[in-house]
Amino acid sequence: MNLPTVRELASIIDHAVLKPTQTERDVVDACMIARREHIATVCVKPFYVPDCARLLKDSGVGTSTVIGFPHGGQSPEVKVSTALGALKDGATELDMVINIGALIEKDYATIEKEIASVVGVGHASNALVKVILETAYLDDAQKAIAAQIAVAAEADFVKTSTGFGPEGATVEDVRLLRQIVGPKVGVKASGGIRTLDDALAMIEAGANRLGTSSTQQILDELRQRRGEV
Repeated sequence: MNLPTVRELASIIDHAVLKPTQTERDVVDACMIARREHIATVCVKPFYVPDCARLLKDSGVGTSTVIGFPHGGQSPEVKVSTALGALKDGATELDMVINIGALIEKDYATIEKEIASVVGVGHASNALVKVILETAYLDDAQKAIAAQIAVAAEADFVKTSTGFGPEGATVEDVRLLRQIVGPKVGVKASGGIRTLDDALAMIEAGANRLGTSSTQQILDELRQRRGEV
């Protein structure tokens, strides 16, 4: 594939600030990178959504947050409540982890309910909703079912991973999800994307959004490869 421009690559990155030990200082630093590089969003824990939204105001960079993170075990009602709070605080995108256990035991009604409910409140506030499948725990049939449910519930993206499971995004999973959801639904690759080659491989496989905490390193590597430094 042809190398994207730095601006093109930056525009599809969600910069993750989700590690348990990360603080407000990390959020501030992330927002500085975001403003400088014009990335898609900064993705923070719900507690930091107000700070992030304030720091990114009028920058063109969105504030994304996580719902049911990282294991997806909350009830649909709790996920909706968290989403509503985050939206009120200024979130523009929601990344929701499905109930992985419910999917594995074929309790599809729960998965349908939680995705549709969060999509409903998200779209009512003009926010995008991404559905995290945590693919490392699932076989291909389970990934397909979860992705199909997300599409039926009108989710904007399906997303591979939280970055806190046993494995992050793989080229194979991104390719599979793109085949399942078709061209109109987004695919976000997240987890383990640390280099430019990692990012390019995910894009080649069909990802149109990337979650990473290595944003600056990846963009600087792209500048070097393009001979812009």
